[in-house]
Amino acid sequence: MADPKGFLTTGREVAKTRPAGERVKDWNEVYVPGSLLPIISKQAGRCMDCGIPFCHNGCPLGNLIPEWNDYAYREDWTAASERLHATNNFPEFTGRLCPAPCESACVLGINQPAVTIKNVEVSIIDKAWDSGDVTPQPPERLSGKTVAVIGSGPAGLAAAQQLTRAGHTVAVYERADRIGGLLRYGIPEFKMEKSHINRRIEQMRAEGTKFRTEVEIGKDIDAAKLRRRYDAVVIAAGATVSRDLPVPGRELNGVHFAMEYLPLANKVQEGDLTVSPISAEGKHVVVIGGGDTGADCVGTAHRQGAASVTQLEIMPKPGEERNANQPWPTFPMLYKVTSAHEEGGERVYSVSTTHFEGDEDGNVQALHLVEVEFKDGKLEQKPGTERRIPAQLVTLAMGFTGTDQANGLVQQFGLELDGRGNVARDGDYATNVDGVFVAGDAGRGQSLIVWAIAEGRSAARGVDRFLTGASALPAPIRPTDRSLMV
Repeated sequence: MADPKGFLTTGREVAKTRPAGERVKDWNEVYVPGSLLPIISKQAGRCMDCGIPFCHNGCPLGNLIPEWNDYAYREDWTAASERLHATNNFPEFTGRLCPAPCESACVLGINQPAVTIKNVEVSIIDKAWDSGDVTPQPPERLSGKTVAVIGSGPAGLAAAQQLTRAGHTVAVYERADRIGGLLRYGIPEFKMEKSHINRRIEQMRAEGTKFRTEVEIGKDIDAAKLRRRYDAVVIAAGATVSRDLPVPGRELNGVHFAMEYLPLANKVQEGDLTVSPISAEGKHVVVIGGGDTGADCVGTAHRQGAASVTQLEIMPKPGEERNANQPWPTFPMLYKVTSAHEEGGERVYSVSTTHFEGDEDGNVQALHLVEVEFKDGKLEQKPGTERRIPAQLVTLAMGFTGTDQANGLVQQFGLELDGRGNVARDGDYATNVDGVFVAGDAGRGQSLIVWAIAEGRSAARGVDRFLTGASALPAPIRPTDRSLMV
């Protein structure tokens, strides 16, 4: 146990963020650099090393949280990094982007603020990189087997790294011009600077993983031919079909999917563009969707100099305390103020968009909405609550509906889909096509980064068993497992 009295003597303290007025002027990460290390050992000491660590159950990766908390408390950063990497290929990603269901399941959280698990995690990995503890781990010998991984998001990268380390020759195919998937172009720079992705990619290259960018399987390469070229294939293409809003005026200029808007802002930061073709500068911006992607649009609009930012959510405003139907240790739906929300803007709950209004040139100028409420389990509009708000830029951030089938990948492989439109798979992540596996959002549906990495690791084990008859790779989860989180 780290500090037997830590949870009694030390209060919860989280990473400090830079002042909102300062950070909206740049695209750097919002946190004060180096602010965690002076406090993180004591924060790790709050961990009670529970007899039954429910934080394990809250985390799909099965992170060994009490163990690396103990090492962090003792400032044995090398040992902490080893324990952290035992279950998570990319803790610098999850430590910045994960909503931390482990903290919702923390036993201390029953009657006190939970341990700052996420902050401890990111402190360990940042210290490990700075100290040179993160090094390539190439395999001792090659198996002679080849694997293609389609998609370079967290699921694809995790599967690729595990399979490379198992001795297989792995090539990752990515349709974008850079590796990283939504980590690269969907996550704004202020949430995670892309240098974290770049150094992981270099580690993976040194281990032997090959990367092929600007290659879309199903268009540039026929999927069936790819299968014949490799001994196994892992599909980790994500759930990239954005949920649309089919209301009058949807066709107006200035109404965009979030995944049309956010990548362009990231391309500016990569140096590919001087100014984003879809910019919020001087405009009244409306973001439809109250989740993390919506918050990313809010923060991006602030940095582009929006005149105003309004975020709409069809669901009621969540409470600040757990509801009775979301007891500990489940992952509760609570009111959350992200760094983007701290920077300004208005959040409006229980509203639905009825139509968009445009000018004579076909540009969106306003959005009409109405208040809604649930009655007998059905969503109904409240008469007399209609109103109009100005909007020269609208981003649709309402989630994703499934795997992209427009490129022919699903059809060319001959893949079966489940009832939700995801690629169907069995307990080993194998599809109905021999030697073809699926991991991450492509098989699970839209989910969290920790699920993506966990599924990538688990699918790698399935592939390894398929290729060699057995596998020493860990398998954190199976597709039929159910976490305590939503």
